[in-house]
Amino acid sequence: MAARLPSVWKRFSSTITPRAAPPKAHHHAPIPDSAFPAGYAVTGLHCGIKKTGAPDLAVILSTSPRPTSAAACFTRNAFKAAPVVVSEEVLNANDGRARAIVVNSGCANAVTGKKGMEDAWSMVRATDALLESPPKEKSETLVMSTGVIGVNLPISKILTGIQSQSKEGKTLGSTFDAWERAAKAFMTTDTFPKLRAHTFTVNGKEYRIAGMDKGAGMIHPDMGPPRSSGQLHATLLGCILTDAAVSSRSLQSALTYAVDRSFNSISVDGDMSTNDTIVVLANGAATGGSDTQEIDEQRDPTAYTTFRDALTTFAAELAQLVVRDGEGATKFVTVSVQGAATYEDAHRIASRISTSALVKTALYGEDANWGRILAAAGAVPLSKPLDPARVNVSFIPTDGSPALPLLINGEPETVDEVRAKQILSVEDLAIQVELGLGSQSAKYWTCDFSYCVR
Repeated sequence: MAARLPSVWKRFSSTITPRAAPPKAHHHAPIPDSAFPAGYAVTGLHCGIKKTGAPDLAVILSTSPRPTSAAACFTRNAFKAAPVVVSEEVLNANDGRARAIVVNSGCANAVTGKKGMEDAWSMVRATDALLESPPKEKSETLVMSTGVIGVNLPISKILTGIQSQSKEGKTLGSTFDAWERAAKAFMTTDTFPKLRAHTFTVNGKEYRIAGMDKGAGMIHPDMGPPRSSGQLHATLLGCILTDAAVSSRSLQSALTYAVDRSFNSISVDGDMSTNDTIVVLANGAATGGSDTQEIDEQRDPTAYTTFRDALTTFAAELAQLVVRDGEGATKFVTVSVQGAATYEDAHRIASRISTSALVKTALYGEDANWGRILAAAGAVPLSKPLDPARVNVSFIPTDGSPALPLLINGEPETVDEVRAKQILSVEDLAIQVELGLGSQSAKYWTCDFSYCVR
């Protein structure tokens, strides 16, 4: 029988007509130059890692005269890549200050031993040299890499690319074109650059925030602060830049909160990467004089909460772009779990539903098999046990039409299969689960499993 499997599969697969993944290009559009935060110079260029000639190196510099606060959340994977380890060391040594980010795509510099560490530090030092008043002792550059695991970087090509930004003809700038080049340099199997810019207001003062990220495969992040904080928290990389002034401790606190509700709430294929990293810089360039106070959680809790919530909303938008561009994804699905005893309980159930292969294949097949949703939810240990008689499940369409109840207080509804098919046939939809155990809720963003390939 085993010998016949290849021929059996060949006959079976020949009968499959894969449904094409929806186009993704509309998720990227020009952004006015004025929308980007002040005090940053960015670029993307081709240094020779990718054989296609596509951008593979991004450089981001803070040019603000004020000290720049930095925060990051890193993968909890035991096989942390060299750039993750180095960036943690830089942040810890500088008490949450950094002025630059350097990113390469095409090679993850993960599981590369001592040479990988040396190469990551070489990228840091080369980028430090681009800063006005380069640091004399402690480095102020964070480094990120994405691509193939277990392969050493072509470090000489990368260093040449970084050094080109100190010479005539450098491409560092603050226009949309410069930001777009940087976003493109993040990409691996991504089909579009993921770049956004918005404004927010704190205490009557308007600030700008912009960010870029990448990811399409190996996406199920679990990130947390640098290890010194006492929490051990193809790849997800992202950076968010703002011209607000925020204290280092409050920036890290806000990012940790935001990441849990954004990047730690997405899944494409259920696999955590060795390189997952999200970095935020806050350079204070919009605040004017150096005597302007930084936003700080202890000094002004209201201002801090306003900033934290703006960061969370922005991070969620970037995170959702990753799911939309998931490898083989044809649907974007919001899983909303409500009525939990704790946020952690709601988040765990949303995660389990979002990573269930049975749920994801049913979504691709446009099959209203809500039993798979219940089975996933019921497999999660909670702080307060589930009462099946309180649970409700619904499909929520995104066109504003009424929800389709599937289960009400533990009793199955007679499902309108035609209506269910209509909801499941569109690109965007939502699954809502009400537990009836409390007031806490959480969301997860996921996609389907399909036959589609890039």
